[in-house]
Amino acid sequence: MSQKNPEGQSSARERLQAQRAKEKARARRGRQLKVAVAVIAVLAVGGGIAVWAVSAGNETSRTDNEMVLPKAASDGDKPAVPVGRADAPSTLTVWEDFRCPACRQFETGFRPVIHELVDSGQLKTEYHLATIIDGNVGGKGSHNAANAALCAQDVGRFREYHDVLYSSQPPETQDKFADKQYLLQLAGKVKGLVTPAFTKCVNDGRYDGFVEQSNTAFTKSGLHGTPTVLLNGTDLSKVKGGQVTPAVLKKMVRDANKGKQPAKPASPQAPESPAKPGHSAMTGKPSAP
Repeated sequence: MSQKNPEGQSSARERLQAQRAKEKARARRGRQLKVAVAVIAVLAVGGGIAVWAVSAGNETSRTDNEMVLPKAASDGDKPAVPVGRADAPSTLTVWEDFRCPACRQFETGFRPVIHELVDSGQLKTEYHLATIIDGNVGGKGSHNAANAALCAQDVGRFREYHDVLYSSQPPETQDKFADKQYLLQLAGKVKGLVTPAFTKCVNDGRYDGFVEQSNTAFTKSGLHGTPTVLLNGTDLSKVKGGQVTPAVLKKMVRDANKGKQPAKPASPQAPESPAKPGHSAMTGKPSAP
């Protein structure tokens, strides 16, 4: 008896250790593949997207770089990039990641309606940029693409470049957006965007600190995935069981805006260019002596 017990106990310990090792390995694989196998519930209804979610996983945030504020962007606890007129009666808040496949599904399905509502002064959008896929599967594509989009914001081309990035999104396991030369190549699709200043901004990571702060805001917010989309503070994933289509969103905005004046329609912004020597940067006219 006394000889068998230690052997039995040792065998039990070994089995327990082996089981724990298997569980740890399974959990590690689950974290690594979380985004790849996350539920991206996409329902085609009238050409739209109904439900979205890519899990945030266990990413940790970095705030190593000094935060520089892009033109017209908001800072504070939740840095954001605004698109549209500030006095538009409704606000669409979007938390997204440029590598996120569910974000691409959302943007592809809802883009025409969002553009229509913004351009008609009914809606303004606030984009919060996250880097959860960098944290979940590795790489820097989410981060570098976000920085490049903020560089585009400086010359009034955030929306156009934002749309190009989603239209050109590679598979999430292929970190092509980490390549800054590829990001510059894509910028060539936006008229007037590629300038020496833009190229330097992308290559230098001018807005790395802003991206890090924005992602920190995401991780602290309690949000569970991207895209997270809120209309006037209401999470659309909780409306109609998450089955919100572009037509439903349009109706929600119109209902919310009843009795309210729309903002003056937003006009497309022309890219900024340096003033000619001796000319005002604001008017283009000769400067006063």
